[in-house]
Amino acid sequence: MNNEPIPHQDLTYRIIGAAMKVHSNTPRGLREKHYQRALTAIMREDGLLVEEEYHLEIYSETVWLGRLYLDHWVNDCIVVEDKAVARTMGDDEIAQVITYLAATQAPVGLLLNFGRSRLEYKRILRPKAVQDWQGAIGKYLWIPKPHQP
Repeated sequence: MNNEPIPHQDLTYRIIGAAMKVHSNTPRGLREKHYQRALTAIMREDGLLVEEEYHLEIYSETVWLGRLYLDHWVNDCIVVEDKAVARTMGDDEIAQVITYLAATQAPVGLLLNFGRSRLEYKRILRPKAVQDWQGAIGKYLWIPKPHQP
């Protein structure tokens, strides 16, 4: 059994509480962006430092691969990824957060799903070994389409 403390447990607890407020005060069936905006407002009201749609430029050595957008970057140490899906979140969503943790070097992330009758949330810790994360990041990167004349 792992007895190591959960990084930033007090902050993740506050974020989960803010997400519960959003979930109970916002109707089901909205788009993810609506829950994201509401969560940003509640977290800021709680005194958290929140950057919404925080972006990172991702490089492989000197080659630009694309831009990664985090739904929330909280207190410069926690990744928060929002979802609004009716199904239970699974490995794909967890892998997305782990990839974001590797890219940011953040020790902990939260995966929140506002699309179900009860708020679904997972606290995810960065694995000790995150080798080859760049190979998995491709599907999460934003790359501008080339301009056609």
